[in-house]
Amino acid sequence: MKLYSLSVLYKGATKANLLKAAYDLSSFSFFQRSSVQEFMTFTSALIVERTSQGTRASVKEQEYLCHVYVRNDNLGAVVIADTEYPQRVCFTLLDKVLEEFSRQVDSIDWPSGNPETINYKSLDIHLSKYQNPREADAMTKVQAELDETKIILHNTMESLLERGEKLDDLVAKSEHLGNQSKAFYKTARKQNSCCEIM
Repeated sequence: MKLYSLSVLYKGATKANLLKAAYDLSSFSFFQRSSVQEFMTFTSALIVERTSQGTRASVKEQEYLCHVYVRNDNLGAVVIADTEYPQRVCFTLLDKVLEEFSRQVDSIDWPSGNPETINYKSLDIHLSKYQNPREADAMTKVQAELDETKIILHNTMESLLERGEKLDDLVAKSEHLGNQSKAFYKTARKQNSCCEIM
């Protein structure tokens, strides 16, 4: 599971304007990184341009999933991830970034801003933090813990059933042993009753 790109854009009347972006291209060779970054920037802008206001969408591009959210105020964000990365966590990240961005950057700067003029430094931090969805997202972390507990509980139930089967065998044997003990007791009592010392 990996996140490659996180971008904040403003959806203008004719085109999307990139405001800030963060990239993690460490999995690509050094010579490919600039081309990959340009492609991701282009794709992010294109997706925002074609997404209507107030809409969330996921677009598959080769082995990547591009998740986009464009708010009603035309502020949008795109995260590019691999196909294994949980979609819900991506949209949680987009919500968080857009909310934080709109609080820190004045909306007057959105239409004309660019990555050099916009003062918002949290994208790299969010991209790094959300690389592990279990640690970043509380719901995913709780779900993972529940899954682990379910596995442990399932294993415990299996071992109890195995033990239960053994206990059933022991109970059956003890009932059988009880009848034999009663018979032995009766026989011993008869034997002992004929040889009493006076």
